[in-house]
Amino acid sequence: MAVRRIAILGSTGSVGRNALRVIEALGPEYEVYALTANSRVELLAEQVRRFEPAYAAVTDRTCAGQLRDQVAGFKTEVLAGAASLEEIASLDDVDIVLMAVVGAAGLPAVLAAARSGKRIAVANKEPLVVAGELLMQEAAEGGAEVIPVDSEHSAIFQAMQAGRRQDVSKIVLTTSGGPFRGFSRADLEDVTAAQALAHPTWAMGPKITIDSATMMNKALEVIEARWLFDASVEQIEVVVHPESIVHSLVEFVDGSMIAHLGRPDMCIPIQYALTYPARANGLGKRLSLGEIGRLTFEKPDMEVFRALRLGFEVARTGGTAAAVFNAANEAAVGEFLAGRIKFVNIVELIERCLDSHSVRARVGLEELLEADAWARREVAGVACR
Repeated sequence: MAVRRIAILGSTGSVGRNALRVIEALGPEYEVYALTANSRVELLAEQVRRFEPAYAAVTDRTCAGQLRDQVAGFKTEVLAGAASLEEIASLDDVDIVLMAVVGAAGLPAVLAAARSGKRIAVANKEPLVVAGELLMQEAAEGGAEVIPVDSEHSAIFQAMQAGRRQDVSKIVLTTSGGPFRGFSRADLEDVTAAQALAHPTWAMGPKITIDSATMMNKALEVIEARWLFDASVEQIEVVVHPESIVHSLVEFVDGSMIAHLGRPDMCIPIQYALTYPARANGLGKRLSLGEIGRLTFEKPDMEVFRALRLGFEVARTGGTAAAVFNAANEAAVGEFLAGRIKFVNIVELIERCLDSHSVRARVGLEELLEADAWARREVAGVACR
């Protein structure tokens, strides 16, 4: 088997760090070819010294000199600036681009990887939420593969291997329900950031943990699934599954349902995105159904968790609506964590932005980024009043 050269865009985040563990465990058939970060120079330099990639990049240009000093004597070429992500994603020697850059900053790079015919392992939500239609079009034209790393979408992708795509009748996304499962709207009025950050199952960063508490994470996943699997919104369903063992399911036209089960462990979907269609021994935690004993499922309350209802509406609308939805949420979560708004105000601000926005359809990256920036300004303007 030929060596697969991997570029990890966002190597200092949790997905990037786990990806490096996975690659190291897979052995010499997988090579770390490029690593990038925004400004976490110390950790990036440590990764460079350990894996000696051909390239390393910091998108914050002011950090470039520090990185060069810390990796002096190594073969790694240091790049800097936002455009360095696109340059690395387009390199002829790169086979797989693992996209784990937070926010919209990585969108030009993921589109460049699609145009270059790479395998794109998508770990962050923005490529498929903000630019899903555009990305899948570019991937089809460029001969690129888009393989999800997010645990729910990886589960769907794996379950779909049991049949033909045209025989899929329903996609079922599971959610733990977050820390406020069973709460009423009144119960949510005075929840604190500490309560919202106490996720019952997963250990994640603060932004995605708040998204789980509002169920915005699942709303975004509905939009992702719409584009990634070329599904109608009517084919997508969400169920609450507090044990977080069944990561998602696929129903086929004959009534059969295929579920993907596993411990909450990001190493498993990361590895599958790298080795697909093969499987390999890995670092993933093993599952014992006997120890778990029981799996439960229930319908989500879309009146209490309005973000989920909005997600289905935005998935139907398409165009710039998703860019506004995603950006307004990011900005509102930031305001909540800073203590400037209440938890219930997050979704209220998102709804306000969507109501004020004039949706444009079939747009390019520039228009999507304009919509993103507009939504952030709108939220900041309201939150500061």
